[in-house]
Amino acid sequence: MRLRHIEIFHAIYTTGSITNAAKILHVSQPSVSKVLAHAEMQLGFQLFERVKGRLVPTDEAEMLFSEVDKIYQQMRSVKNTAENIKKTDYGNISIGVTPALGFDVLPAAVAKFQQAHPKVNVQIQTVHNNDVMQALLEHKCDFAVVFSPSNLAGVTDHDCAQSELVVMYPKSLFPHLPEELTLADLEDFPFIDIGDSGPLGDLLWTRMMEENVQLQSRIKVQTYFIAARMVAKGAGVCVVDKYTALGNINEDIAFASFQPNIDFKVSMLHLDGRSLSVAASDFMNYFSEKIGLI
Repeated sequence: MRLRHIEIFHAIYTTGSITNAAKILHVSQPSVSKVLAHAEMQLGFQLFERVKGRLVPTDEAEMLFSEVDKIYQQMRSVKNTAENIKKTDYGNISIGVTPALGFDVLPAAVAKFQQAHPKVNVQIQTVHNNDVMQALLEHKCDFAVVFSPSNLAGVTDHDCAQSELVVMYPKSLFPHLPEELTLADLEDFPFIDIGDSGPLGDLLWTRMMEENVQLQSRIKVQTYFIAARMVAKGAGVCVVDKYTALGNINEDIAFASFQPNIDFKVSMLHLDGRSLSVAASDFMNYFSEKIGLI
């Protein structure tokens, strides 16, 4: 039996007539009769007999129905699952994200998304610019959110925000709490250097070359988070993205923009040939909304 045969047989069996079966399936009566006749021809036996204007299942149909009903319920489950996926009620999202966005932006977006879609599973992993392409190609993530990415062949780049590099400093070093600083203002203070910091490090290095500024660096760390924690302990000043700064300030720490600003973009990346699920696309909207508020 074909799936259409099963659907028609189940409808007639449960409703007792071709007319009722046609109504619940939203098709014509002749169409139901034609499919039933084709099913009986393929099976080699009759499924229903007409008794006093009502279709009564034959003994063969009675034996067949329990198996047909199992398949029919599976078909309904598939249909319902497809509808739920379409509505983003179910699904899985795998997100690659630069660590700095894990302090506040991403958790806030995930929390809001989960309130609206509690049955969608969300997986999060940190990813750096150099590893983005490999992560996407290996399907480790549906999309990645990174800072100032290079142009990658076969990858779609959605700009979702503009941000800036800032100076994090202990308030004890700048008691007047400046909201803007220049690189020259930092020359007399210990500088916590962040090695191999990707495109943002390149932006800072370019500005230093343009302004012919050299910063005193006796401490070198690998991540923005560690640099921020070193500032919190009074070890010096550091330059980080604004999201890291916002996620790590306290009563002893402040941050200032550069004068002039050192701006960069925040982008969402996904493979050209791999369409995003409805749930993933919907989450991107939540994320863009949240990051746009900062």
